[in-house]
Amino acid sequence: MTLPSGITFSSDYKVGLPGRFNVAVPFIDRHLGEGRGAKVAIRTATETVTYGELAERVNRAGNALLAAGLKPGDRLLMVVKDCPAFFYLFWGAIKAGVVPAPLNTLLRTADYAYLFEDSGCRLVVYSSEYAKEVEPALKQVATKGSTADAFLAEMAKASPALEARLAAPTDDCFWLYSSGSTGRPKGAVHLQRDMVVTSELYGVRALGVCEDDISYSSGKLFFAYGLGNSMTFPLWTGSTAVLDDRRPTPDTIFETIETFKPTLYYGAPTLYAAQLAALDAKPRRLDGIRACVSAAEALPADIFRRWKEKTGTVILDGIGSTECLHIFIGNRLDDCRPGTSGKPTPGYEVKIVDENGKPVAKGASGRLWIRSESAAKYYWNKPEKTAETMVDGWLNTGDTYRQDEDGYFIYDGRSDDMLKVGGIWCSPVEVESCLIAHPAVLEAAIVGHADENSLIKPKAFVVLKQPGSGGAALTEELMALCKTTLAPYKYPRWVEYVTELPKTATGKIQRFKLRS
Repeated sequence: MTLPSGITFSSDYKVGLPGRFNVAVPFIDRHLGEGRGAKVAIRTATETVTYGELAERVNRAGNALLAAGLKPGDRLLMVVKDCPAFFYLFWGAIKAGVVPAPLNTLLRTADYAYLFEDSGCRLVVYSSEYAKEVEPALKQVATKGSTADAFLAEMAKASPALEARLAAPTDDCFWLYSSGSTGRPKGAVHLQRDMVVTSELYGVRALGVCEDDISYSSGKLFFAYGLGNSMTFPLWTGSTAVLDDRRPTPDTIFETIETFKPTLYYGAPTLYAAQLAALDAKPRRLDGIRACVSAAEALPADIFRRWKEKTGTVILDGIGSTECLHIFIGNRLDDCRPGTSGKPTPGYEVKIVDENGKPVAKGASGRLWIRSESAAKYYWNKPEKTAETMVDGWLNTGDTYRQDEDGYFIYDGRSDDMLKVGGIWCSPVEVESCLIAHPAVLEAAIVGHADENSLIKPKAFVVLKQPGSGGAALTEELMALCKTTLAPYKYPRWVEYVTELPKTATGKIQRFKLRS
């Protein structure tokens, strides 16, 4: 793919951008000049949007926001389902100089009230499906709101011409709130250049997204993973995105894949496990998919193996974050090792350090730090957390990793989730991967639990493929599996069978809820 005019990447993958530009131009406007006006940009079950229609509606959306009284720098909060209106609002805001912040659509009134107040937003636009939770929050904090349908009606009256408001590449552009896997969400402030960096370095150079691709993501647009999968990667390459506003289940995912025949599918370990269980009951067609991607939690090697056996395709596991915007360590089609997160994405510097910030020896576990041009500048309204997490250009991810002798990175869990058992560090992810290898287990989570002597030992929460089939015999089997597969001290001393695990919208297990 030829880079848009005025944008370059050096031999060390540093991005070169004009001193003043607006990122909506290379992602939206340039496609008209490059002859893609009639090409389909977005497909849904009920709608098809071409690049020409997208560009016009983005302009109308930006003008409608300005007409509503928003000024450059004001925040627009979006509680919007996966649909074309999300694109119009997001890019229209950016082109007009307004700062969009998509929010998790699965939250409750108290959560929304906190976010509306924390952001100091001027307007909240929300899909009508979420009115029950959003509208009481708007009243609590006296914030102006509009349904997406009402906004679209105003948008239709607005001018189809909008001049992009120019900014520096390092000026604030949009926010993403963290998923809250360890507490209150934090507003990560992203810059004009960030989407350019992730779309080119991971989307094009690591994953190989091209103009002929059709992308479908079970991960939604409101968080970083889905934003890249379903929006920035397709728009950067002039390809097509498939959107489904339903809650992702194995049935809806397979239905979408069979209907729209995507070439790239993006999922998460939880969904891949559920899809495998569904494939055991009913074969489905995955024709045309050339690569599957996974993020949010580490992908167990057993799921990788079974998926490949069932579908003939590989799952490229990787790790990304809200703060870095997308995957910064990942497997590739030509370089993939099951059970690992892969190797660093081009242009991302990686180091593993101990509690004193010193690099650890290869093979030793430590905290993962990342440096990149896609990293958020700061957390809104949280200077202490910013200072703790963003240090001298490095981002402290809070993840514990080790690197094997061949340079592949292996996830050991969140740093706060690591257990010290008998004075030795134990990774919850390692134990969870072992449990998932048992044919009866769908999902598992490990947390620390105090025994009768107040010593911390692993406790397992297990979701079974056949709910209600757990018992003493299965518990003994699971414990024996861990004892014979792992170092003996790592086996779970307790096994509790549950119907589901608490998770963020991105699929990350909220272990802190299991500890409480």
